[in-house]
Amino acid sequence: MTANTKLLPLALRAFGAVFCLIYVMAIVWPSGWAWHEGNPATNDYFLMIVGFYFTLGVFLIRAASNPAANASLIWFTVWSSVVHAAVMAYESMRNPMHGGHLIGDVPALLIAALVLAVLMKREAPASA
Repeated sequence: MTANTKLLPLALRAFGAVFCLIYVMAIVWPSGWAWHEGNPATNDYFLMIVGFYFTLGVFLIRAASNPAANASLIWFTVWSSVVHAAVMAYESMRNPMHGGHLIGDVPALLIAALVLAVLMKREAPASA
């Protein structure tokens, strides 16, 4: 078993767990994870984001058992994270009130995307 064969499932489980904890992170550090004022439970859009990322997190954890069979899900996670981070970065720069996101969820999504992309690229020759 190669180091990458061990690292990709570990990364999938770790990022999956983090995605499942978005709600908790917004309570602990709202300026870095929530895009609204007040209690996260009172914001419809935020609950939608939490539901989406919780579901994605569960499926990433499940994908860890067979990453090659779940490549499209992993690549969706990579590219949707890049797009989501780009939109959030733009909005954070456009509205300085949301500047905390440039050191919170924006880099977190880019790190997740980069790590998964690199590990998937390394995995490709082994599974081909």
